[in-house]
Amino acid sequence: MRIGAFLLGPGVPGRDHAAVLDTTVAAAVAAEEAGFDDVWVAEHHFMTYGLVPSAVTLAGYLLGATRRIAVGTAVSVLSTQHPVALAEQALLLDNVAHGRFRLGVGRGGPWQDLEVFGTGAEAVGPGFPESLDLLLATLRGPTVTGAGPRYRFREVDVVPRPRTRPHLPVVLAVTTRASVAMAARRGLPMLLGMHAGDAEKAAFVREHGGPGPHVSAALAYVADTRAEALATVREALPRWLAPGLAGYRRLDGAPGSPRDPLAYTEELVRRHGIGTPDDAVAALSGSAARTGIQHVLLMVEGAGDHARTCENIARLGAEVLPRLRSGERG
Repeated sequence: MRIGAFLLGPGVPGRDHAAVLDTTVAAAVAAEEAGFDDVWVAEHHFMTYGLVPSAVTLAGYLLGATRRIAVGTAVSVLSTQHPVALAEQALLLDNVAHGRFRLGVGRGGPWQDLEVFGTGAEAVGPGFPESLDLLLATLRGPTVTGAGPRYRFREVDVVPRPRTRPHLPVVLAVTTRASVAMAARRGLPMLLGMHAGDAEKAAFVREHGGPGPHVSAALAYVADTRAEALATVREALPRWLAPGLAGYRRLDGAPGSPRDPLAYTEELVRRHGIGTPDDAVAALSGSAARTGIQHVLLMVEGAGDHARTCENIARLGAEVLPRLRSGERG
């Protein structure tokens, strides 16, 4: 298995935003030291669910703060930015980080950021395939032309050329069957979120065409006993989720219906590796067997503070990752 860390920069009430982001940076460095294969950072706008408004910017910083580990975006929200500009940033990082950068992109939702950035609701509807194709065309180069209804421009050279050959790969976040088909038609691996269960993920893998280099996110927290781990997560997660989930404001002004934070916490606890290292190995290896996905990203910031986050990463690296890589089923 390939095991990465998934970093949100969760805005836990009572914690200074600078302190949260310091912890996120420290978590990436700790993940490299603990033997994780990669680190992926999420992007959110105008909400405390995640304090990172530019995943590619933070990824660039983390690439400079580390030496071995790959760093990716999970995801860069394509609907709020120009696809050529995002591709240029990705190509720049691909070059200066010697191929350690990974690009994950997603549609986003009908949220207020579409109004703020002026891209509009079409960017997540009929305009999204055009944006995705233009991003891919730019990454593949050596030239690109805009010939669609949203983006029209004459042929230009793509600079810099990718360091990763034949081109920088892309992972697409998928939440619907339509998105599965979009990824499959373009030969893109899927990124499946921690909100989705194994049955849904397995169905999406089958619809895509079977096992491949897909990526699955999961929550992971380990302690000496399962009771201790559950108590920590049940105390910390709802405090972050309640204001964080409420930050999703629809572009059309319609009232939202955010998940209940307590119910969502229990849903995540049931699905993912919360407990002892043995519990984590069993949950993660079982999920891989059921879904066919061998690349998992562990959301490691669930405890909500600096010390416990770094301790969780260290314990996962020492007591869980080697067993998963050896094929142990727990």
